[in-house]
Amino acid sequence: MPAIISMLRGVNVGGHNKIKMDALRALYESLKLKSPQTYLQSGNVVFLSEEKNLAALSQSIQDAIERNFGFRPDVVLRTSSELRHVIARNPFASRHGIEPSKLLVTFLACDPGQPARDSLMKIDTRGEELHARGSELYIYFPHGIGKTKLPWPLIDKTLNTSGTGRNWNSVTKMLEIAEHLEGNL
Repeated sequence: MPAIISMLRGVNVGGHNKIKMDALRALYESLKLKSPQTYLQSGNVVFLSEEKNLAALSQSIQDAIERNFGFRPDVVLRTSSELRHVIARNPFASRHGIEPSKLLVTFLACDPGQPARDSLMKIDTRGEELHARGSELYIYFPHGIGKTKLPWPLIDKTLNTSGTGRNWNSVTKMLEIAEHLEGNL
């Protein structure tokens, strides 16, 4: 049974859209998703499922969160094989001096298409380095994400799809959890 990584956008950030992780795991179990495990407090859930239609599964999770917690966060899903692919095509992998905590992967709800990616590359990134690959953005913040001056509203408008970001340490840890779940079948 394949592992699926679920990432909720804007959960437990700045005191808004609060969900306790034990309640989130229980919600996933109520949806018949197997062995849900949370990572950190930011809405990362790794679970097992035979579901092939990830768009429908994402909608189902969003609906359940809205019913149970009163708000509707975007839910971005990736299979473990998709996450391995995200890691394999990291444009910063061969570069020395890249700090994993300053590398962010933004997982987009869908592929924005080549014209949007081309437009994105024309945006002044104000010292940050950005690479668009399929349904992911890889962004390196040499001075830390807290000091960025990246024009997020313009990036969102250019891509015309929602997404949620995770730092590189979280990305690799979620794959580790997924592989552990798959290995215990």
